[in-house]
Amino acid sequence: MTTAQPSSQVAPALDPRDRGRTPRPAGRGWVGYLFLSPALLLFVVFIAGPFVAAIVLAFFSWDMLTPAKFNGAGNFTAMFHDPLLYKALANTFIFALASVLTHLVGGLLLALGVNRVMNRALAYFVRTAVFFPFVISWAAVALLWKYVLDPTFGIFPYYMGRVGIHTPDWFTDPHWALPAIIGIDFWHTIGFTFVIMLAGLQTVPKELIEAARADGANPRQILWNVTIPMMSPTIFFATVITFIGAFQIFDPAQIITPDGGPDNATTTIVMYLYQKGFQSFQVGYASAVSLLVFLVMMIVTLLQFLGARKWVHQQ
Repeated sequence: MTTAQPSSQVAPALDPRDRGRTPRPAGRGWVGYLFLSPALLLFVVFIAGPFVAAIVLAFFSWDMLTPAKFNGAGNFTAMFHDPLLYKALANTFIFALASVLTHLVGGLLLALGVNRVMNRALAYFVRTAVFFPFVISWAAVALLWKYVLDPTFGIFPYYMGRVGIHTPDWFTDPHWALPAIIGIDFWHTIGFTFVIMLAGLQTVPKELIEAARADGANPRQILWNVTIPMMSPTIFFATVITFIGAFQIFDPAQIITPDGGPDNATTTIVMYLYQKGFQSFQVGYASAVSLLVFLVMMIVTLLQFLGARKWVHQQ
């Protein structure tokens, strides 16, 4: 009779963290990548790929018809010696700053007004009416306002003239072309900012407002000391989103004033990029300009995030 010898193999200790977990079948990791593949493919094709191509082409001279030639830093040197570039940057910054200011003030005032409406049907109608222009395409909006403000047969100049008010030639006067584009952009996109502000306004704790009223604060004091500080994250988000969208403005300026307006009054940086890349076929130069646009937007957004530490109050 033989005696069983003790096994030299010791069973591995179980990790307490593995209790209750269902073992994952080996070789099934590809399923997750399969679900991610559509988004990854779109990212590579439409974002990462073009971005890398723009970086490479910025150092070449290419007109899409002849072979590309290495140009070194020539595109960047030429870019910073072009006075039209500075004009386009100035127009874009003016447009972006005016858009941010008007959207924040207008969106907040509209949100405050709608939030005070007690009738649900009326509040729903106003929300829909304010947001509706945002769903219309830029092409339709630009053509609509181009004809509305036309000095010859436009509806607005006609009725202003009937009451004795003379209106300028909006899109041929260099002093009024850019303000007209700013006004059209406000009418078209204020609904988006309004919805953001209205959502942020409804997150303000009612207990704080009631406490401020109990302490004798008037509506203006409640707005400045309670509502706006509590809405600061929403205001910050609206500021960043509005600036990024406004800095890329292209459609209304291109449709209404295709040559950049009188004296390049409405030439924006994206419009300038389009002219160089798709009208003059200076693809390498346009790629360098696109990198400048990306750099400027990144710096401004970073400054906004750094400045938010001083005025944005997290609840």
